[in-house]
Amino acid sequence: MAKVNGNAVGIRKRQRKILITGLLFTSPWIIGFLIFQLYPIVASFYYSLTEYNLFKSPEWVGLDNYKALFQDDKFYKSMYNTLYITIVGVVPHMAYALLMALLLNTKVKGQSIYRTIYFLPTLVPAVAGSLLWMWLLNSQYGLINMALEAIGIAGPNWLIDPDWTKPALVMMGFWGTGTITVMYLAALQDVPKMFYEAAEIDGASKWRQFWTITFPSISPMTLFQLIMLFIASFQYFTEGMVFAEATQSMGGPENSLLFYSIYLYQQAFSFLNMGYASAMAWMLFVVVMIFALIIFKTSARWVYYGGDK
Repeated sequence: MAKVNGNAVGIRKRQRKILITGLLFTSPWIIGFLIFQLYPIVASFYYSLTEYNLFKSPEWVGLDNYKALFQDDKFYKSMYNTLYITIVGVVPHMAYALLMALLLNTKVKGQSIYRTIYFLPTLVPAVAGSLLWMWLLNSQYGLINMALEAIGIAGPNWLIDPDWTKPALVMMGFWGTGTITVMYLAALQDVPKMFYEAAEIDGASKWRQFWTITFPSISPMTLFQLIMLFIASFQYFTEGMVFAEATQSMGGPENSLLFYSIYLYQQAFSFLNMGYASAMAWMLFVVVMIFALIIFKTSARWVYYGGDK
């Protein structure tokens, strides 16, 4: 009996030693998470319930910041602009990336070269890419308007006309879909070839093969891309900021480029309304969570996994 108890004590000591060793190895991450992630999250929620401008102690105001949001016209404008980029931009960008992945998955000579060339724009920093597109979209000497004029179409004033600023950003987004395409390409290469062989024997067309084999097989990747692009679109910032700065305003022509993240940035670092900005951040978190849950709930109807029958 004493030997059994001794073995049990020895096992517990070894387990405790393994636990301590594991915690020591993971302690840099744990400390970083507590200081740089968990604490700012908790602090921002507290500040959202206060009036705080960095130069004086926070004053408790309860839900006043959240109530003020629904009385702020710029809040609605920024939300509309962000939803525009999300709805108009995400799905077309995904469809374009999938189309390019299908093309790049074709067995042709120089396939690796085509893949490399297509991916290169993704390596360009967002600011540099935005400045390049501002030159391309210039209404007087931009290459896009020059190309439109060559076929008899008068190009719009992309950077000044409020009706065309957001479509210009959506169009620019197609240029940077290399990462999405590469991930789709990886998913396409995991589709079993025997499915296509069986479909060809049955006489299925390429279009039929896509909808009955390809799309269901890559639907988990589509769900992942949809969620990630959706979250990223609600944090749309750099490109809109660069375009807006070109017009010497923070919101662009008639606030057509005042995206939610830009307005949050203005409140926090231009007006020093840290409490109000924190409330905006938590409102954004709630909205993203609601839409993400809706996507997950509806995904059961169109996402198929390997074990599904």
